Parts: sequence; structure tokens; C-alpha cells
Amino acid sequence: MSYEQIKVTPLAGALGAEISGVDLSAEIGDDVFREIQDAFHEHLVIFFRNQNLTPNQQKDFSRRFGSLIVHPFVKPLDGHPEIIPIIKEKEDKMNFGGGWHSDVSFMEEPALGSVLYAKETPPFGGDTLWSNQYLAYEALSDGMKDMLGGLKAVHSASRQYGAKGESAKNNDKRKTMEVAVTDEADAFVEHPVVRTHAATGRKSLYVNEGFTQKFAGMTKRESRPLLQYLYTHCNSEPFTCRFRWEDNSMAFWDNRCTQHYALNDYHGHRREMHRVTINGERPA
Repeated sequence: MSYEQIKVTPLAGALGAEISGVDLSAEIGDDVFREIQDAFHEHLVIFFRNQNLTPNQQKDFSRRFGSLIVHPFVKPLDGHPEIIPIIKEKEDKMNFGGGWHSDVSFMEEPALGSVLYAKETPPFGGDTLWSNQYLAYEALSDGMKDMLGGLKAVHSASRQYGAKGESAKNNDKRKTMEVAVTDEADAFVEHPVVRTHAATGRKSLYVNEGFTQKFAGMTKRESRPLLQYLYTHCNSEPFTCRFRWEDNSMAFWDNRCTQHYALNDYHGHRREMHRVTINGERPA
């Protein structure tokens, strides 16, 4: 794909590209927007550096792609219910997002994408990894594709935000972020294991260790062996890219066909990010 309004530099062979030649704090013309959207669909996660954005400007950019989600379990930024501050203080041991997942797949209509803006980054570490779920699906055998094509999976926030979940165990290990622990997190929804992207028509795997509980119609014990295989397969090294954050960098990724993982390797340093999540459609 060729671009005339922006410069697109691929980050890895599997996915990811850095975009330059655009100031996201200014009004973006339709021609530039279309090329950003094309790059988003081509590379699945796109990165912008040296962007000085206010919370409103981050939301304005995100709204070009759809309406915004108010996260049901994480306290938002003051005055901006659509933004969640993701903060790890110097003394914190736990980070947020430290495992492979697709944002809010526990919702009836999960996220189209997420826009993460770096306010303060550590001098080393704190990289984020993404994996291409188109490639993960396409690498499967025909027999596995046929079997998975008829399955649905149960997604729930209970493992993270339920009364017995990770947040309940680890809230005391985060000094700044406020995460709700509630029985509402025990609700569940079923999504196809193989989903078809609404914009590109490509098929991708859609299970993730953060929020997928089991296959519909099966027990957790019955589901575990195949799910564990898929979790490992989905995030194999050939399907991934890695981004080194700097202050004022921004990433925009497609939750419908990627997973991501925030590395927790910068103890003793502070990191602050602002995340906006864009509403998507019911997976099909």
C-alpha cells in the first residue's frame, strides 16, 4: 500500500508500523485520516512519536474511529471518564496489563481499538508487545481451523475484577490506580473462537488468557488443554512486534485481531500512560 500524506515505517514483519509526518494535536484532514486508517488496517498497531497531546486531543483523535468506552472497573482520569490512567509508581511491584490479552473482550461489544499515550516513561524497560491474530489463525492446520470454526468461547472479567480475582489479591500492591472489585465482573458473554474482521474480512483467533474462561458447552477442565495450546500458539515470537516507549509516544492498536502484553521490568521507576478505548461491534 502506498501513502502520500504520511510516512509509514514497518516495525516488524508480523505487524506494527511507525507513522510520521502528522501532528495529532492539530485538526486532521480527511485525506490524512484515510491514510492513517489504511495503515491501521494494514499493520494492526501503529505508533506515533513526539506528540504533545492534551486529554481532549487524545479523545478527539480516538473519536474519529468510533464512540469511546467508559471502563466499568477502573477509575478514570479526573474530568475525563473515557480515559483511564495506567500508572505504576516507583514502589509498586505489580503493573497493569502484565499478561497477553485483548482489551475488554468480556463486553457484549468488545473494543475496536485502544489508543495509549505515554505521559511518563522509565529510563529503561516498560516495552509493550503485540501479536498478530490473523497470522496465528492462518498458521493452524486445516483440521484445527475446521474444529475451531464451530466453537464459541466464554469471556468474563471475573479473573481480573471479581471478588476472588487478581485485582482483589493485588490492589494493595498498586499505590495509585483504583480498580473496582465487584460481583458484576462475574457476568459472562460468548464470542466465536474465530472471528471475521468487520473492515478487512480476514479471520483471526479470538481467545485470550486474560478474559477467556472456557469453550461454550464445555467445562473449564475440558477446555483447558486446547486453550493452553492456543494461548501459547497465539503469541509465538514470529507473530509479534515490540515497541520501546518514549515520553509523548502514542500507540493505536486493533483489539479485534491483536493481543498485547505490557512488560513489568522497570522496578524503581515511575510509568504513567493514558488509555482511551474505542467501541467495537459484536464479534462474528
